[in-house]
Amino acid sequence: MIFVTGGTGLVGSHLLFELAQSGKKVKALKRKTSDTRLVERLFKYYANGNPGLFEQIEWVDGDLEDFHEVSNLLQGVNEVYHCAAMVSFNRRDDKTMLRINAEATANLVDASLHAGVEKFCHVSSVAALGGTSDTYVDERALWGKTKGKNGYAISKFRGEMEVWRGYEMGLKTVIFLPSIIIGPGKWQGSSGNLLGTLSKGFPFYTTGITGYVDARDVVKCMITGMGKGLWGRRYVLNSENLSFKELFSMAAQAFGKKPPYISVKPWMGYLALPFIGLASLFTQKPPTISLSNLRSGYSKTLYSSQLVQNELGVSFIPIAESIANAVQAGSL
Repeated sequence: MIFVTGGTGLVGSHLLFELAQSGKKVKALKRKTSDTRLVERLFKYYANGNPGLFEQIEWVDGDLEDFHEVSNLLQGVNEVYHCAAMVSFNRRDDKTMLRINAEATANLVDASLHAGVEKFCHVSSVAALGGTSDTYVDERALWGKTKGKNGYAISKFRGEMEVWRGYEMGLKTVIFLPSIIIGPGKWQGSSGNLLGTLSKGFPFYTTGITGYVDARDVVKCMITGMGKGLWGRRYVLNSENLSFKELFSMAAQAFGKKPPYISVKPWMGYLALPFIGLASLFTQKPPTISLSNLRSGYSKTLYSSQLVQNELGVSFIPIAESIANAVQAGSL
């Protein structure tokens, strides 16, 4: 039996489809309030005439912060894929992210050890790496100082540390660190929010560079890694390093919109930041741009996936194809 957390998210939903297509027996954890209709629509998009795949998933309600509940759900489970996470660059969410991304991961690791789970796959993030913009960032990039890191990065790093603790206690673990993930899904939240914005036409761009990877590739690497059993390893997953102008132009072409043509200088963003924060106070909605977003918009970080290509023998889908796939599916 395979146990999947975060099954209603971008990575988790793609993972569930691949596991169901392979005929695996899967139990997927969700919150009581979670809606699985998006996952069902994703299955229909990929199903290729096999409409019964979604019914193969056994959905269970549970709370990752409840040790006894999770331990009971893990009885008879041999493999865990931990995809559940919260992504936010709003400082108001820092404590919640730490609870979900780190403390709940610690709980799942403990429950897995208690229930006798053998294999554990954890989805981390390149945000949990160190490194500079002078070289390609890979698995050897040490975390360094926490000061200056955003709340999401800190929570993912601490979550990773809990998985390493589980490994030292006898759990067979493998960790994957994807860059920004592109794929069909809901166009509100995470990378889907970016596609939702670009679908309307977006004339602006910043000068930053970062990495991108297809959700299907992330899942392929996870399943391959668990199958090969290279335990105690972590792998960066990145297809291409692109400037924001390049990515926005690819999306514009896929949506049939005009490519970006207005370069936003750093001083413009920093000047607007206080006013955006003030507007957020009045509307009681998260700010559209945070300081962390702004820094990312001008940061130039290049990632290397050479290790996972060498050890797992995988290749990556070009990002233009990833965007075309997401656009074809539309907002699920």
